Amino acid sequence: MAEASQKIPVTVLTGYLGAGKTTLLNRILSENHGKKYAVIVNEFGEIGIDNDLIIGADEEVFEMNNGCVCCTVRGDLVRIMDGLMKRKGKFDAIIVETTGLADPAPVAQTFFVDEDVQKNARLDAVVTVADAKWLSDRLKDAPEAKNQIAFADVIVLNKTDLVSKPELAEVEARIRGINPYAKLHRTERCQVGLTDVLERGAFDLDRILEIEPDFLEAGDDHDHDHDHHHHDHDHHHHHDHGHGGLKHYHDEDMQSLSLRSEKPLDPTKFMPWLQNLVATEGQKILRSKGILAFTGDDDRYVFQGVHMMLEGDHQRKWKDGEKRESRVVFIGRELPEQAIRDGFEQCITT
Repeated sequence: MAEASQKIPVTVLTGYLGAGKTTLLNRILSENHGKKYAVIVNEFGEIGIDNDLIIGADEEVFEMNNGCVCCTVRGDLVRIMDGLMKRKGKFDAIIVETTGLADPAPVAQTFFVDEDVQKNARLDAVVTVADAKWLSDRLKDAPEAKNQIAFADVIVLNKTDLVSKPELAEVEARIRGINPYAKLHRTERCQVGLTDVLERGAFDLDRILEIEPDFLEAGDDHDHDHDHHHHDHDHHHHHDHGHGGLKHYHDEDMQSLSLRSEKPLDPTKFMPWLQNLVATEGQKILRSKGILAFTGDDDRYVFQGVHMMLEGDHQRKWKDGEKRESRVVFIGRELPEQAIRDGFEQCITT
């Protein structure tokens, strides 16, 4: 297997209709960022790419004036990926846009399934563009919108100029109730630094965990909250953690779970446990990811998963003075929380 670092990073870009994905894609395809991106879209017409940006077009792959290319998926994503891999002067990164109504899971799973794709490319991050004004409504009426938020590594909360400060706080609290781990950028007209959404290396510990929500830091306290909120299905349970009155939502049907150990893990126990967990509970687990410190191993091991599918690799050496701890995150529906916590404990080397 190629080292993770040599594989082309793939960004899956998702978001509800009208949230601003097109704006972001057009920036990638037209700005002078000096990178070569390959952008895979569902339908050209639908996303409105400006024809002036396009030079020499063959049947499916269009080259842009800034050196990026754009192509449509008219069939199989794997076939398009294979075609891109063969093109000269490979790309710095690949961006796959999903349709606004789609669940990003099947697209993300492509990067775990096909061997050729897996040899050459790795899922870098799922980026969701959300509309600050309409997201709360969409979360009520569109399960896809909730999936897109739960799935994200990065959320671009767009059109923030169209809502009041309290409305913005409210929508952010809803997002955090579903996915406390994504990196959130507030934008107007998708003005976000491209490096904030592309080539994230979503497995940098600092990034997975720099935003760990404070209510998970409360140690055992939060177990009581959980018990309490399971009996509380008739309305959004929230409690104030002294954030100037910012409500913490707990979404009824999405949960997230964070595990950590400062003692090393036993790889002969952890890997089989993880594989068994996703094999049995994978339908409920939307995303899983972690950075692991194994006994007798100088390298950090990183893994990520979508439903039942996992990929993992040694990433790099632990640096001198770096805290060697394992951190694992699961996001899903009706997660068997206690069983997961107990299983993880069994994997710690004593």
